[in-house]
Amino acid sequence: MIAENRRSRAHIDVPLILLVFALALFGVLCVTVATYSTSSSPDESLLNHIVESSYAMRQVFFLMIAPIIIVFLINFPYSFFKRRAALIYYAATALVTVVWVVNRAEGVKQWLDIIWGFTIQPTEFAKLAMILMLASVLSKSERPMSTIKEFLYIMALVLVPGAVIVFSGEMGSFLVIAFFFAVMLYFSGVSMRTLLLMAGVAAFGLLAIYGYAVASQSDNYRLMRILAFINPEAYATSGAYQQTQSKIAIGSGGLTGIGMFVDGAISQLNYVPADWTDFIYATIGEAFGFAGCAGVLVVYFLILARMLYLARFTRDKFGMLVIIGVMAMLLFHVFENVAMTIGLMPITGIPLPFISYGGSNMVTNMGGVGLVLNVTRNRSLAGVVATPQRQANLRRFERRY
Repeated sequence: MIAENRRSRAHIDVPLILLVFALALFGVLCVTVATYSTSSSPDESLLNHIVESSYAMRQVFFLMIAPIIIVFLINFPYSFFKRRAALIYYAATALVTVVWVVNRAEGVKQWLDIIWGFTIQPTEFAKLAMILMLASVLSKSERPMSTIKEFLYIMALVLVPGAVIVFSGEMGSFLVIAFFFAVMLYFSGVSMRTLLLMAGVAAFGLLAIYGYAVASQSDNYRLMRILAFINPEAYATSGAYQQTQSKIAIGSGGLTGIGMFVDGAISQLNYVPADWTDFIYATIGEAFGFAGCAGVLVVYFLILARMLYLARFTRDKFGMLVIIGVMAMLLFHVFENVAMTIGLMPITGIPLPFISYGGSNMVTNMGGVGLVLNVTRNRSLAGVVATPQRQANLRRFERRY
């Protein structure tokens, strides 16, 4: 009992912070290597390489605002987010819908232009909003989805914004949402019968999509990606080109890699499209080899295992589900991104957390970590806040807001 109370104590989880920022710093290096230009000299210092890369400099900026996001989030008791989960969810859904409607005239585009070339991708923020909303709803009962009314309501929470996300061309983001939704249902206590029924419906839907792709031979790029995954030889110069080049780059790295900033490298010659964003794992494989790829996966495993450990000793169901949701979101991102770069999954455009270039994804992932740290910092022991001072602070905060 003493050991369990110690593990359940309110604290700032330093190991999680160190692991996440170690990956993010490594991400800046990887973006720099991926955007190394033929006009640059390999003998320049690392700092010069970073400064010469506009993408690397932007990634540094995203990394600099990450601590601000985390500090901001952990200073609110997570009961604040529980009470306002619906407001956050509806605001995120409205933003995703507005961006979809506005951008329909320009074709499929899931981001919103801001200033100086910066854009935001609202579907990334919608993921955290849905995690909070689902955690709030699922934590209200021991057996969620036990009635038809509750089942339909919870499904609508996912399917309504999910439909907008799919129509916006963000199938990858919808798959992420579907995955963490399923994991959160499992940990919330939904009956196995209900879960198996939903899994059966989902499997039928995937088979229907596959059948349509094979029968139609459509030029739609999403269907082409599925067909290219099934038969890469037939689409070697079109739908399977990016994945084929990625596998060549990873294979060329061997055990320890060819090194960074090498003239004539596949990453330098831009043979792998988007190797600083969705396909940055190919850059890691070429520059750092199998050892680098394996090391990155080990760090991801430690992060996910740490989150599962923190969820295990969080007694409040809402807080536990928030951690589980963030963990599942990151897990699917890592699995799908790595698998698509080595040819084990179709291309979906899902970035590698903390490493791939991208402000919206970095903010979302760091925001998720901030929510996890919020839970561990403000969680209580058996419903009692850890110290009288913290208990008094919480009462003042709740009266104010």
